[in-house]
Amino acid sequence: MDLFAQPAISTHTVANQPPPLVQYNPFTLDSALIAGIQREGAGWAEERLSELGGYLGSSEVITQGFEANNYPPELHTHDRYGHRIDEVSFHPAWHQLMGAAVNWGTHALSWREERPGAQVARAAGFYLFTQVEAGHGCPISMTHAAIPVLRHQPELAQTWLPGLLSLEYDFGLRLATEKRGLLCGMGMTEKQGGSDVRANTTRAVPAGELGAGIYLLTGHKWFCSAPMCDVFLVLAQAPGGLSCFLLPRVLPDGTRNPFFIQRLKDKLGNRSNASSEVEFQQTVAFLVGEEGQGVRTIIEMVNYTRLDCILGSTAMMRQALTQALHHTRHRQAFGRPLLDQPLMRNVLADLSLEVEAAITLALRLARACDQAPTSTHEEHIKRLGTALGKYWVTKRGPTCMAEALECLGGNGYVEESIMPRLYREMPLNSIWEGSGNVNCLDVLRALAKQPQVLESFFTEVAPARAANKHLDEAVQALQQELSHLDNIEWRARFLVERMALILQSALLVQHAPASLSDAFCASRLGGAWGHAFGTLPPGIDAQAILARSLPS
Repeated sequence: MDLFAQPAISTHTVANQPPPLVQYNPFTLDSALIAGIQREGAGWAEERLSELGGYLGSSEVITQGFEANNYPPELHTHDRYGHRIDEVSFHPAWHQLMGAAVNWGTHALSWREERPGAQVARAAGFYLFTQVEAGHGCPISMTHAAIPVLRHQPELAQTWLPGLLSLEYDFGLRLATEKRGLLCGMGMTEKQGGSDVRANTTRAVPAGELGAGIYLLTGHKWFCSAPMCDVFLVLAQAPGGLSCFLLPRVLPDGTRNPFFIQRLKDKLGNRSNASSEVEFQQTVAFLVGEEGQGVRTIIEMVNYTRLDCILGSTAMMRQALTQALHHTRHRQAFGRPLLDQPLMRNVLADLSLEVEAAITLALRLARACDQAPTSTHEEHIKRLGTALGKYWVTKRGPTCMAEALECLGGNGYVEESIMPRLYREMPLNSIWEGSGNVNCLDVLRALAKQPQVLESFFTEVAPARAANKHLDEAVQALQQELSHLDNIEWRARFLVERMALILQSALLVQHAPASLSDAFCASRLGGAWGHAFGTLPPGIDAQAILARSLPS
């Protein structure tokens, strides 16, 4: 008898398991995305986006997403000889993802191709990339958002914009003029302040001997994202008050700027991306804008990164829905596919409503970014709608993600499914660039400072009111709520939630099939809904709703 022979395991027969979801195209299966780019002015990018979708749905790129998170970045404060270097190394998969994103123009397409729909096309690309791996979107997003800020500073723009607009990814700390492409990070929050950036203590002292507009910074940043970027926009207290500065990691003479990485954050999610604590000691930086106007200067960057928070949450919701639909289509239970079970169809249709409302709003806001420079109405929608969407869509993300994960049962709870990674990542976008409370207060501030912003909001939703009684009644109720200011901060979350739902509903009424918009309005505005997904009322056309989301 051969003691080492391996007996056949007669019980091990793999059946009733879905095939891997690879070699698919997340663009071509997304009806809401395709309709959205056409409607919002980016139809010219459809072929380019379709090619990108085919690339991102490949097994190779999907594997890169897993590897970038399985092997997180490592901090190296010193070299082997004891010299301070403050560098971070990444797995090759991170560089492959970054290279593809930069090459496609996800960080700069809006500014390289200034044509109608450029912001929308770029938003769609960012949305597709995030479905594969969200962490690498951080430096991509910050670079995209920094470019319009630097354009207001011609002497800095001349030095930095060519590299930031480049389509080449060139990793490593070297002189900017010697690199084929550059990336920009951001440092705003400090230990004692968090979202209250006016409490920052980092000092900025004019260094007149070095030249006009040059300062020396001393202090810290509690969260400095992507510390291996080439340059950063940071806030510090100058003699004239809180100001915005451009801080390079390598100085014009080729030496390293004092930029001491104390540690990398050990985060819940976003594992592939390096988030750091940094210290400045007489660190050279260049004034951007005027002294004392730091928040006003950097707010343009914040608005664009907030839009990316909406896109990021929407992308992960879409990926979770795609995984849930794929699983339930192939998995049998009680004699038929899970997808054909009435209660599962309710859950999946409900999730589909949430995802379509989110992507429709996100692309509408991207169009507002396109048209804001020449339209007061679009500027108001950009200003108010971004804060509304940032609050609501990022709040819906974790709940949506948990429900989609449950559709896979135990299979969704294991790392190989991608669902745990998405689940850990989901809360980030609600926290980054201002928590939920900060965005709600931002809405109140906009309404108080610019009453015409609210007029633009009601103008935006007006064309849809007559088509849906739930929407019309919700608008009337909101107007009543906003007619008095009693306990306005206490009520802020309720008001912002209602405004976001009304805006999403109005967009769906105008642009989505009636089966979908009617279900959304009845559930989200009309009260025909429970407290969890899968509580849509009878009579909803689930078949029509799922047909827009079901991957081929």
